[in-house]
Amino acid sequence: MKDLSPKPGDLSAIETASRDEIEALQLERMRWSLTHAYTNVPHYKQSFDAAGVHPDDLKSLADLARFPFTVKTDLRSNYPFGLFAVPRSQINRIHASSGTTGQPTVVGYTKADLAMWDEVMERSLRASGLRAGDLLHNAYGYGLFTGGLGVHGGAEKMGLTVVPVSGGMTERQVRLIEDFQATGITVTPSYMLSILDEYRRQGLDPRKSPLEVGIFGAEPWTNAMREEVEQSFDMHAVDIYGLSEVMGPGVSCECVESKDGLHIWEDHFYPEIIDPETGAVLPDGALGELVFTSLSKEAFAIIRYRTRDLTRLLPGTARSMRRMEKVTGRSDDMMILRGVNVFPTQIEEQLMKVPQLAAHFQIELVKKGPMDHMIVHVEGDSAAGDTLATLIKANIGITAEVRAGADNSVARSQGKAVRVIDNRAAR
Repeated sequence: MKDLSPKPGDLSAIETASRDEIEALQLERMRWSLTHAYTNVPHYKQSFDAAGVHPDDLKSLADLARFPFTVKTDLRSNYPFGLFAVPRSQINRIHASSGTTGQPTVVGYTKADLAMWDEVMERSLRASGLRAGDLLHNAYGYGLFTGGLGVHGGAEKMGLTVVPVSGGMTERQVRLIEDFQATGITVTPSYMLSILDEYRRQGLDPRKSPLEVGIFGAEPWTNAMREEVEQSFDMHAVDIYGLSEVMGPGVSCECVESKDGLHIWEDHFYPEIIDPETGAVLPDGALGELVFTSLSKEAFAIIRYRTRDLTRLLPGTARSMRRMEKVTGRSDDMMILRGVNVFPTQIEEQLMKVPQLAAHFQIELVKKGPMDHMIVHVEGDSAAGDTLATLIKANIGITAEVRAGADNSVARSQGKAVRVIDNRAAR
């Protein structure tokens, strides 16, 4: 793989600032954000008052723990614009979730918010190894989903040539990557596997593709999948993180020179790790639920938002700002089978150890008598499926039925992968 490490002068001043400088800026901006939310959003005034706290009570960063959490139901109960902190006429753009699991969550952005988003997205793309003049194949979905447009703005600000291809039509994806000579691709990791399948279907050697950097996010993925993609394409694969409630893609990103966790752009997003059960703030290095407070957002200030993503905070390495470990899963994605906590990424990790099986999988939960039962659908021969079942039992501690089918028998994703199908109520 090509060495894409940054050169002297590539980094912005804040990326190499001291911790004292970063924390002083965070405190100043946090005071503003709390006051902005309390003054302009009735929900926050009510929740702060109910908790007996006021923005003036924030004397140090540690005081944030006194303020109440924001959760997804708060966003849904204030649908559509109840959490906006500026008049609707000052909103330049609106994004929203699909609403497939309930009322959509709606977020808004002022002109200044969009400029800040472009700034942190530009940092993320640069940290991933891209440079002005590179051609970016942007296969994240465009529209109400924040992925496509979120990447797009930062890429144009950086001076990349952007191909806004969005998702789907995989055969065309490969043709455009090759014809346009894309050096970078932004896409979900599960859809990248579909693109890899299409390269092979067309008889093309993916290692000869022009791609040098793949920036993957929007769903948890493992280091084992990173190795699969990097070896198959001879390119760097880095992780990016974001969620619409906080901003969208670009809240944090791995650096190509280290790939040791995602540096959080802490001058705009303040992270905490809490115990998912008690809500208590945990020290850096402890595994727990990630919580974010926005420090500079105007339209949609978010205070102590519980992301449900499980990770840990670590010291900075390639940048001064702290890192978050790759997300291991979501607390609401966790499956409990006979007393054992299981995440889809754990199944993926074992699957990647069996080269005779394709990297695509889907978990089906059913009832077998009175007990919950897991079926893992994969592609390959039955002997390799048996090997996977043995690895799952040995390394995760559960008994799973592995059903190995023909090529393309597992549903392909053109966006976020649907890893778990819960049919327990259907049987």
